[in-house]
Amino acid sequence: MPTTLTLKNIPDAVYQRLKASAEINRRSLNSEAIVRLEAALLAAPGDARRRIARARAVRAGLSPARFAPEDIAELKRQGRP
Repeated sequence: MPTTLTLKNIPDAVYQRLKASAEINRRSLNSEAIVRLEAALLAAPGDARRRIARARAVRAGLSPARFAPEDIAELKRQGRP
């Protein structure tokens, strides 16, 4: 049986992002909040393992890096991204 929940003192930035997300997904603010809560709280434990496995598969399919780790470290020291 569904239950009613009232949220108070929602930070403005959180509210604005939730509202924007609701508009993008063509949902009411209430529906978007429910979808987001479900995704955060009801995700199966295996989901993280699947995401990691997928990330590793994507990484394995990429071409080798153009820079060696020491080159990247030197660029960072120089203040470059």
